[in-house]
Amino acid sequence: MPFEVIRRKDTPVSHLPFSPAIKAGDFVFVSGQASVDSSGKIVVDTFEGEFRRSLENIKLVLAAAGLDLSHVVQVRSYLAREEDLADYNRLYREFFKEPYPARTTIVGVLGTALKYEIDVTAYAGK
Repeated sequence: MPFEVIRRKDTPVSHLPFSPAIKAGDFVFVSGQASVDSSGKIVVDTFEGEFRRSLENIKLVLAAAGLDLSHVVQVRSYLAREEDLADYNRLYREFFKEPYPARTTIVGVLGTALKYEIDVTAYAGK
């Protein structure tokens, strides 16, 4: 197989048909992570609470690949509400430092269950 599924016991579970992450060559592609607990149940919270839980889930998946946030080269974020953009940018700077990863932010796409979701691509090369 030309790629490897990245999964550990502590990575968040999804009941949907996707892997937490796939390593292909020197890159790790992490599937969308949201405010869910270890069983995959959505944890409703404030925007900040959901953002932090989503990032902690990203960190768990990256750790399963032997990586951390400093390896992230691309971020795609999905926000339910435009009014959360200022908080998003403030919180983002706590987790990502310069040089910042390339980034796409899409607003108004999550429906009513979630306030935030994120997927990333990380570089695992030397």
